[in-house]
Amino acid sequence: MATLLVVGAGRHQRRAILRARELGHRVVVVDRNAGAPGLEAADVAEIVDFSELERVVEVGRRQAVDGVMTVAADRAVPVVAAVSEALGLPGVGSATALRMTHKGEMRAALAAAAIPQPPFALLRSGADVEAASGKVGFPAVLKPADSGGQRAVFRIERESDLLRSLGDAIAESPTSEAILEEFVEGTEMNGIVVVRAGTATLLTLSDRLRPPGIGFGVGWIHVYPPSIDSDQLGRARAIAAEAVLALGMRDGIAFPQLIAARDGRVIVVEVAARIPGGQMADLVRHAVGVDLVEIAVRQALGEAVRDEVALPSFSQPLAIRFFTAQPGPLPTGRVARIGPLDAVLSADGVVQAETYLELGETIRPVRRDGDRRGYVIAVADSPDEALRRAEHAATLLDVEVES
Repeated sequence: MATLLVVGAGRHQRRAILRARELGHRVVVVDRNAGAPGLEAADVAEIVDFSELERVVEVGRRQAVDGVMTVAADRAVPVVAAVSEALGLPGVGSATALRMTHKGEMRAALAAAAIPQPPFALLRSGADVEAASGKVGFPAVLKPADSGGQRAVFRIERESDLLRSLGDAIAESPTSEAILEEFVEGTEMNGIVVVRAGTATLLTLSDRLRPPGIGFGVGWIHVYPPSIDSDQLGRARAIAAEAVLALGMRDGIAFPQLIAARDGRVIVVEVAARIPGGQMADLVRHAVGVDLVEIAVRQALGEAVRDEVALPSFSQPLAIRFFTAQPGPLPTGRVARIGPLDAVLSADGVVQAETYLELGETIRPVRRDGDRRGYVIAVADSPDEALRRAEHAATLLDVEVES
């Protein structure tokens, strides 16, 4: 029995913890939150803030772990890399982890490899605004250089918008940096790439649909397969794999996000070195039959990942619709009652659904990933029908708020 250290014990990590135990492994978990849902699912749970690297290393050494991993937590990726290096365990390496979590480092590496991407500029204070505006132009997207969850992401139309929002973006960055990038109109897509011994295999590309307004960066609908034409799709598949390798990954799971622009270009938005949140692992499992958590566990432990585990065995159109408020199906306000999921789960084509709503919480219009309060996954013979089914099923969740 191998011992696996999982960094973070949130909702997404909990599912990975349970799966690792199903695979026969002993699981040690660290999280600073004593109420994190994954703690009780582990064999050993320790209340440790994973930003305190030496404490995490000490836990790994004391528990004699054979591997370390995380799921969905971008800020945990450098920690996992550093712990694996300190303990002599398999991992992506700290240099690769930095390139895949700090957007400035990422952009520099992609530029060096001639991977198509939007014009960009790093900003550390208001003194950088004029130069960045001239380099990137408008409209643009402003975001922290090293954060996630769509925190402090702004669409910028003019220099005055940039001056107004820059402080919020910098405040969400551990290194107090923001990045400004050209806003590119087109179809945004999520990719999932598995890299084994330096060979990158794209498992899925799916449309990532976003709401209008201030929450424009949040993926609130995913549809597989994507809607772009075959020529652009071929370029997107190649660029997704090339970008992952350009950032230095040789074994691992990567999450490239792309935009298929209206003018025919395909550009890289960013690339993460982890299984993403947002039910992307469920998308891959239902769409092509691959268990990303099993791959991640095997790679963390230094085990070979065979083709029958890593490669698609079928292709099933599907759609994921998240439960969100305006302009989604949920009402806004303080939650007074949450109806059962029975009607959602019994709707045509639905294969999975879950809600994270709690009595007494306040539902707000969607602005960041945390405003997604559950999801429904539906399958069909076509992506359009899968989306119709998912959107219909999402309306069947009965939630009442206080007047």
